[in-house]
Amino acid sequence: MRGNTRRDTAPEIAVRRLLHAAGLRYRVDFPALSSDRRRRADIVFTRRRVVVFIDGCFWHGCPEHFIAPKANAAYWGPKIARNIARDVDTNERLEAEGWRVLRFWEHEDPKAVAVAITAEVRARS
Repeated sequence: MRGNTRRDTAPEIAVRRLLHAAGLRYRVDFPALSSDRRRRADIVFTRRRVVVFIDGCFWHGCPEHFIAPKANAAYWGPKIARNIARDVDTNERLEAEGWRVLRFWEHEDPKAVAVAITAEVRARS
């Protein structure tokens, strides 16, 4: 568990490098919700009010890649379900505050993710 970091994962860094190369500037690991400082987004464009999450396939229950653990299933099933429910709640709360929420999976192509983010940020300028 010690190897699971909250920020600076390989997929995040790959996307951030491409965004930076495209001339975009952003905040990293930033609490966009004013009412809950513990829920932190991976990439935030504060002026454009765009929030980006790059979710891990295991921790957020990817429909393509998530495989429920057989060991300690009584713990992991509800844990992943709570994570998914928290993601939905976070999206709703951010959208209610006027943010545009973008969510991507860690297995998605970083170039395609960066293109989608860049298009959204530039459209909101």
